[in-house]
Amino acid sequence: MINFETTIHQFGSMGEKTGWSYIAIPNAVAQKLFPGNKKAFYVNGKLDALPIQHVSLLPIGDGDFIMALKADVRKKLRKQKGDSLKVQLTHDKTGYQVNTDFLECLADEPQAKAHFETLPGSHQRYFSRWIESAKTAETQAKRMALAINALARKQGYAEMIREQTAKRKQL
Repeated sequence: MINFETTIHQFGSMGEKTGWSYIAIPNAVAQKLFPGNKKAFYVNGKLDALPIQHVSLLPIGDGDFIMALKADVRKKLRKQKGDSLKVQLTHDKTGYQVNTDFLECLADEPQAKAHFETLPGSHQRYFSRWIESAKTAETQAKRMALAINALARKQGYAEMIREQTAKRKQL
């Protein structure tokens, strides 16, 4: 377990990362967690007393990484930009598991499943994480149905989201 103290930062104008809150993980710390690695990887641990599991560290160049801090995490921590944070991290070697309920639903739709299996792992995770991010079981079920219908029509995640956005604009 690696322990260190850091400050919460926020990106200004930074493309898709504009407004993100994050903590910096210096190269020296990242190398202790996962020696020789320069790609994104997952960690477990604690932010202050808040346990975290399977959180991504994203490379930003020069061997340094960042950990994005979503609003719900900052709210639980009661912290914001500029606040100090005690961090404990270990490398999570388990890898990401696609949502099991989603996989069960896909098993009932061979055409959707076949297309899903042709997608790169990162694109499969887009669908799964979108489904898992739903706050209610009802929304999760709705997202699973949308995903399976899109996959049956050989759409990827981005095409599905664009289509849903266009439909909402028409209403």
